[in-house]
Amino acid sequence: MALALWEKYFKEKSIDMFLSSKTVLDIGEGLRARPTSGNRFFKGHAWLQDYIQKVEYKVMDPVPDYKPDIVGDIHDIPLPAESTDAIFCLAVLEHVHNPIKAMAEMKRVLRSGGKMLIYVPFLYYYHAHEGYYGDYWRFTHDTLKMWGEEYTKYEIVPVRLPIETVVRITPLGRFSPIISLSRVLDNILYAKRGSKQVAGYYLFVEK
Repeated sequence: MALALWEKYFKEKSIDMFLSSKTVLDIGEGLRARPTSGNRFFKGHAWLQDYIQKVEYKVMDPVPDYKPDIVGDIHDIPLPAESTDAIFCLAVLEHVHNPIKAMAEMKRVLRSGGKMLIYVPFLYYYHAHEGYYGDYWRFTHDTLKMWGEEYTKYEIVPVRLPIETVVRITPLGRFSPIISLSRVLDNILYAKRGSKQVAGYYLFVEK
């Protein structure tokens, strides 16, 4: 299956962030790009390894289980102010107790001119990990806009359109042909006019 628009966007922004940075903080290791980390390596992101090796790349997690570089809480990041060129925070904020405080902490440690890429879910299934993290929040387009307006530049990109979003949270989401059909229908019905009934959003900001 060809890359969807949001997948192309993620790749484009990730490359830009690595090429323009010396220090990169991956909170929760959402990139899943290091096979040695022990935290569900995602082969689809293996291409990122070439970029990771050229920067000071650090993973932060609240527990030591997956051998992060930094054991720390997103509500109180153990780094100085304006010490990081780029931050990835992918599929994390729905699992934290106070996402507003977490956003403030990430802004604090991001240097002036730095870049951050966030992914949050909106219409998405419950996905807590017992004993590790809960699943507390969902985020609308308005939330992302509110956060983005605190920065000098921001972009909001929806992940999946309505039909695929609905299919993905049902048992039908296990079947690739049905996913492909749902994307075709979404392209016909929603690609031009858009929709805010989506699975989630990427928020890209520059401080």
